[in-house]
Amino acid sequence: MNEQAIRACREFLTALGLDLQKMDMERTPERVTALYETLFAGVGRDTRSVWGEVFSSGYTGTVMVRRLRFYSLCEHHLLPFFGTADIAYVPHEGQVAGLSKLEALVKLLSRRPQLQERLTEDIAAAIARDLAADGVWVRLQAEHLCMTMKGESAAGTRITTVAGRGALVPGSEEEARILVRMGETDETKV
Repeated sequence: MNEQAIRACREFLTALGLDLQKMDMERTPERVTALYETLFAGVGRDTRSVWGEVFSSGYTGTVMVRRLRFYSLCEHHLLPFFGTADIAYVPHEGQVAGLSKLEALVKLLSRRPQLQERLTEDIAAAIARDLAADGVWVRLQAEHLCMTMKGESAAGTRITTVAGRGALVPGSEEEARILVRMGETDETKV
């Protein structure tokens, strides 16, 4: 475990006036460090590591995956934001990735300090680049605890971000078709 991070966490908590021994929190710096090592496991990792084998399917339609759950930390406050990712892509010459790989990509990119807007763009860019997809569309819907806990928004308020590439850029006719196919009138639970 990262001893420097443990010391820094201990100093941080003490500087905020917490008596770790009196409050039975002596091991909290170790627990916090272990947790954040997991939450930041995507830092410095290349997205190409998640794809594994790409399959030649001959499929020329749009591949869609909905409601992939993700959890990340706001880079401004290091508080969680969490929600769902909806992804659609048009395979290049029928080359498709295993569907679980899209979830692995979202997890990898969300395991670093993030902004929801950047996370949305990062997912779209990785699919376009790594799979050479002819089109990519990504929508994230998330609740941000930094907003809720500070009282700036009511619990359950969701932020939506959308990014696209190629044939599926936001505002295109094809994006409209995707929204209809995904059942945009359905309430998406976060």
